[in-house]
Amino acid sequence: MKIELRKWTPDDCEALANVCHNVDRSFLTNGLPYPYTAANGKWWIENCAMKNEGTEGTFRAIVVNGKVVGNISVEKKSDVFSCDAEIGYLLLDEAKGHGVMTKAVEEITKIAFEELGLLRISAKVYSPNIASQKVLEKNGYEKEGYMKNAVVKNDNIYDVVLYGILK
Repeated sequence: MKIELRKWTPDDCEALANVCHNVDRSFLTNGLPYPYTAANGKWWIENCAMKNEGTEGTFRAIVVNGKVVGNISVEKKSDVFSCDAEIGYLLLDEAKGHGVMTKAVEEITKIAFEELGLLRISAKVYSPNIASQKVLEKNGYEKEGYMKNAVVKNDNIYDVVLYGILK
């Protein structure tokens, strides 16, 4: 299995739409449009990924054997938090369980520290999302605390687990 991260391009609108439309949304924010269309993908690629690449964040397509199967980004915070950034990622079910996200987090963490001048990268994970917690821990992210009853998703109330890694 060949796993690679690559920058998003305008030619990826359909691939991004496929990923974002078909991903399991159980542990994602409600801000991701549904249905997710190629027009949504075009807007995000042009206005977020390409416009902010290398300055405000690091944005990558997760590609397995030539197919885009996920999205991963590290986005800088602002003001007094400008040396911190938040990692976020999503992966199609077909690619889960093969170490894809573990490898993707390892790579994007290295890239983000090199390109963005960060001191740390943070992550917020809904407490029942054990798989995501394991991915972060395998990559050296440390559990730093909890935000109790911080998320209401599909009528469920979840704690948020806070993770961080230092440069």
